[in-house]
Amino acid sequence: MKDILVLGIESSCDETAASVVRNGREVLSNVISSQVPTHTLYGGVVPELASRMHIEAINPVIRQALAEADCTLEDIDAIGVTYGPGLVGALLVGVAEAKALAFAAHKPLIGVNHMEGHVCASLIEHPDLEPPFLCLIVSGGHTHLAEMKDYGDFRIIGQTRDDAAGEAFDKVARAIGLGYPGGPKIEKAAREGNPDAFHFPRGKVGESVYDFTFSGLKSAVLNTLNQMEMKGEKIVPADIAASFQKAVTEVLTEHTITAVKELGEERIVLCGGVAANGALRASLQEACDKAGIRLYVPSPIFCTDNAAMIAVDAYYHFMKGERAGFDLNAVPNLEL
Repeated sequence: MKDILVLGIESSCDETAASVVRNGREVLSNVISSQVPTHTLYGGVVPELASRMHIEAINPVIRQALAEADCTLEDIDAIGVTYGPGLVGALLVGVAEAKALAFAAHKPLIGVNHMEGHVCASLIEHPDLEPPFLCLIVSGGHTHLAEMKDYGDFRIIGQTRDDAAGEAFDKVARAIGLGYPGGPKIEKAAREGNPDAFHFPRGKVGESVYDFTFSGLKSAVLNTLNQMEMKGEKIVPADIAASFQKAVTEVLTEHTITAVKELGEERIVLCGGVAANGALRASLQEACDKAGIRLYVPSPIFCTDNAAMIAVDAYYHFMKGERAGFDLNAVPNLEL
């Protein structure tokens, strides 16, 4: 059987990325140009700046990905690109680039859902992993519990009713003066803090045991900080970070284990940018070990936004005969 090479392109937020993947599992190149140093100056992603920087970076990134994979555009069998969800201006850069390349080189075009891509990141390092399985998708914009029934076929089990977990990390990090990006900085600070210094609420949605809510937790942290300032009490950012992180990881772990037991699944995939958090990985691994459930987690480089995961997902859509037209457009609020 002929090897299938897929070029993946990702530009949904603040990473410009390109990757070449062979046969849906073997990563030949994975090039990421991060904008974090620029956006750190502003305390978060500035959409207009992100779009401009994607335009500057996208051609060099693709050229580097092809060069590292030791292939040319002519060798590529299909081009996959993130078309949502994400920042509309940022998405448009990747979509326009992919359409131009596909048109010029007469290659099939595959539109990829960014969240599907995060799930497919777990396939890269686990050749034994095949659907169906339960997945916990935790990122800056999304917190979902979903069942991957087949490639490209998902059923939502639960999701956040308000803030995503990653969004809560960013807001709390900003409140205690750690800055952007919040996730890594909260995790680093938490290593020096006492996770039992504060008992922040573990949000529950009464009518759905699988759904999440993080706005109450975020508000509780902010209220605690305000009260301590008014009383003149000393604020230890590491203690706040550790206690907040413990609250988030406990809720994510508890809901996921409840779902996997009740649904009768035997495998869990943890993915998305927040899946790089060491405390969450350890918490879910411990719970899975106790329950006799197999946990699959990508390496941190494949948890954060990258194009290898987009190429992997595109491969399976390509093999099912799915193609996008040249009317493919960015869908910033695309659902899983």
